[in-house]
Order: sequence, then structure tokens, then C-alpha cells
Amino acid sequence: MQPVLPSEGWHIVHVFYRFEQAVWANLEPAERAAATANFMSTVAGIRATPSTQLLLFSMVTPKSDFGFMLLTPDLHDADRFSKQMSRALGPDVITPVYTYLSQTERSEYTTSDADYIEETLKGEKKLVEGTPEFDAALAEFRARMEKYAKDRLYPNMPDWAVFCFYPMLKRRAVGQNWYALTFEERKKLMGGHARIGRTWAGKIRQLITGSTGLDDWEWGVTLFAHDPAQVKGIVYEMRFDAVSAEYAEFGEFYVGLQLPAEEILARLGAG
Repeated sequence: MQPVLPSEGWHIVHVFYRFEQAVWANLEPAERAAATANFMSTVAGIRATPSTQLLLFSMVTPKSDFGFMLLTPDLHDADRFSKQMSRALGPDVITPVYTYLSQTERSEYTTSDADYIEETLKGEKKLVEGTPEFDAALAEFRARMEKYAKDRLYPNMPDWAVFCFYPMLKRRAVGQNWYALTFEERKKLMGGHARIGRTWAGKIRQLITGSTGLDDWEWGVTLFAHDPAQVKGIVYEMRFDAVSAEYAEFGEFYVGLQLPAEEILARLGAG
């Protein structure tokens, strides 16, 4: 079977489950032991797949009990691994309550060479094209943007404890239609939005993934932090930016703690 690969980037799957305590309680001790062993081997097998990351979360609120985030190139693997995880503890033991499919993607509003040359090198720094200073600054910018694009398309997700996921889209209301704005207007607004995000560097690790045509919303937002106050802070501050205040709609928020598989089972009562 031929792999189903995006032209660039990876597939991202978020799934959140409810743990069916009554079903688990009715299992015999040997069945429980077999189920936990299967869960551990399933997680290990998925994590051994090249270019694949599987992150596990104990979800904090009663919306769900357990969740995972899967990053993998092949859509067949995304499908296969998601189904394996749903069966890992046995039939009916965990029930999906929310799922989301998206892909890593570039930002169409990224600063171009031409923008950087005109606005920064010539405008702010007053450098003259063709000089060693100009060429060095442009080379540094290109290297930085190449790393930025790689980090968006092929991210290495952190082991930070606090996890938050929510979907979002841009409004199409009369007078608040994001897609009726010109590209230049949207790029200017997104530039201000990005500047706010950069102030949280080192406190928040953020991944924006695209889901237009793949799921009910247009983007998935995944945040990692060491301190839940930082998640609260960045979301609150972003709400005052025009991109969010005038044009954004948000779905439900799912908050959890990233933990080892053994601790996930223990907190579910399945350890």
C-alpha cells in the first residue's frame, strides 16, 4: 500500500477519551494485566516509527480523562495508529469524546526577502545593497526563516508538562469577514498578532496546524508550557489583538498534563 504523504509537513491527530470505569471494573485481573501490557506495547510501537511522535496526556477537567497528540507523515499511519490507541485497553474501555485532524503548514504571512530588504535592511538599518554588511544580514535572515519554516513543518514537540489544545477559525460575518480583506490587510494584521506571540518565547511553545478541508474548524492550536498561568496569559493577551478580537472564533479548550504512559494508566485507575 503506497504511503499517503502531504507535499510537505506532517499529519497531526488529537484524540481525547473518556475512561469507562465500569467497563474496566468488570474485567478479570488477567484481562486487566493483558490490557495494560497491550497499551504499553502499542505506545512503544508507535513511538518506534520513524518521523513519528506520540504524546500522552492526563486530561484535567471532566470533558475527558485521557488524550494523545500524534504527529506522523503517512495518513495511513495516522489512521492505523489512532485506531490502535482506541483499542489499546480493550473494547469499550476508552470512548473518544473529541477528535481533530490537521496538518503542519507554513504561514502565508511570513516575511519575504523583499519585505525584509525594503523594511528592515534598507528602511531601519540603512544598509546599502551589495555591501558585506547587507549580504551578511540577508544571509542571517534567510537562515533564520529556513529554521522557522522547518520548525513549523517538522516540529520536535517538547516534554513540557502543561498542554492545551483548541480549534479556531476566522469569521465571515458581514463587516467582519476575514476573507474579504486584501492579502496586504491580512498580512499587516497577522504581523501584529505574531509580535505578541514572540513576547511569550521561552514560556509558551505553540504549534498552529491547518485543518481547512480536513476537519470542522480551520486551524488547531496546540500550546505547551511549564506554568498554566502562561497558557492563560497568552490566550488572554491575544484576545485584545484585532485578529482575535474582530475575526476569530474559538472552539472548546482541552487542557491536560503530559505524562509517561505508566503514570497515565495509574491516574486512570488502570495501572
